[in-house]
Amino acid sequence: MTAATAATAAKLPLDNSFASLPAVFYTRLMPTPLPAPYLVAVSDTAAGLLGLDPALLARQDYLDTLTGNAVPERAQPLAAVYSGHQFGVWAGQLGDGRAILLGEMDGPDGPIELQLKGAGLTPYSRMGDGRAVLRSSIREFLCSEAMHALGIPTSRALSVTGSDQGVMRETVESSAVVLRMAPSFVRFGSFEHWFHKRQPAHLKVLADYVIARFYPQLLDEENKYEALLAEVTRRTAHMIAHWQAVGFMHGVMNTDNMSILGLTLDYGPFGFMESFDAEHICNHTDQQGRYSYAMQPQIGHWNCYALGQALLPLIGEVEAAQAALDIYQGEYAAKISELLHAKLGLAAEQAGDQALFDAMFALMQANGVDFTLFFRRLGNLQRDHAGADEPLRDLFIDRPAFDAWALQYRARLHQESRGDAERKAAMDGVNPKYVLRNYLAQVAIEKAQNKDFTEVARLLSVLQRPYDEQPEHESYAALPPDWASELEVSCSS
Repeated sequence: MTAATAATAAKLPLDNSFASLPAVFYTRLMPTPLPAPYLVAVSDTAAGLLGLDPALLARQDYLDTLTGNAVPERAQPLAAVYSGHQFGVWAGQLGDGRAILLGEMDGPDGPIELQLKGAGLTPYSRMGDGRAVLRSSIREFLCSEAMHALGIPTSRALSVTGSDQGVMRETVESSAVVLRMAPSFVRFGSFEHWFHKRQPAHLKVLADYVIARFYPQLLDEENKYEALLAEVTRRTAHMIAHWQAVGFMHGVMNTDNMSILGLTLDYGPFGFMESFDAEHICNHTDQQGRYSYAMQPQIGHWNCYALGQALLPLIGEVEAAQAALDIYQGEYAAKISELLHAKLGLAAEQAGDQALFDAMFALMQANGVDFTLFFRRLGNLQRDHAGADEPLRDLFIDRPAFDAWALQYRARLHQESRGDAERKAAMDGVNPKYVLRNYLAQVAIEKAQNKDFTEVARLLSVLQRPYDEQPEHESYAALPPDWASELEVSCSS
């Protein structure tokens, strides 16, 4: 027994397929316990995926397990090794510096891995302390669940537990652990690691594992590694199109933060667009704007190229890898067009639609219009009556310019068969009323730092129904207060 198993662990039916890989892919180790853990938040819907009763998670054995103070008997805890490009520069070996994979449980669509983030030092912690703070843990928890509710491919979060043990960031903050869930946490950087170490045998082992477990439909392909690259490229393009459509900015699109399954992974200095600026940078650390909103589609493609380079020894021919990568732009363009047509309530695509979209975004940019409010209120626009435009029109400084664009939009709506009510219902189903604005997260965090977790729970409840009106929570959909513009998030977030 180690210190991590001194407490009583919950009985969980765990397996660990990743632990069946050769030992070079990970280091087995136990989490480092935290003193006197307490439950901060639980996602009932995430618990449901695992067949767990959310009420049980407050029990001491579960609390110890969710914190890493106790490890279930069937767990095989490990930290995985990987490498990656960070801000476009090769960073060499990285790895799970504060995350420990416990194992996996069966979910409705297959096994789900359970990973503790903030569970202590690992051999890959480098200069870090292996811990996560309450602030960043709440942000990751809320955003993981909010993105899922928006219909965007993402890892999930089951819980946040806290401890009064202090850790140093810019100041001393309290510790926390997030239990993250995903079918796999394998990243682009997992493949880059073996490519750059010139170990094609290990590269093949990892690729074969990923294909057999997550892409079995590719096993009969003539070149299954080319097919893998193509499928990951397609999923990545679609994921980023979904980000753009809701104004989500990841903040740190390094290759070690890119999921081989096309999931949104590793929530750090993320943000949802408020006053629209295509060049907005949500990560204060990103001084050059590499990961700005406008750059995300291009960086997604760049990251796929990094993966393609890593897989080249298996694919065999540069032309084959290039063919797989070439699908990115077409897949992205088709998906973002589909999503924008839905956001504007346009059932059919027509030749002039892109010009309408471009004019819309230019107008939003010139007026600094709130992204989420604009699209939500657009659903109330009536095809033949401009009198209902005022709440939408009020978002613009240059109202005559809005009127001119609205005239074009109405002309386009006249070419559609749906009436106003039907179109509004469809638009409200794709244009969220509620997103995780940074200031909303900050309010919940500040209360949680004083041991009041009610706002975390309330905000989670709102974000789990982002498309519903929820009139009792109207304030969560309002324009951000003036003080919100002073908030900054960075890689330490």
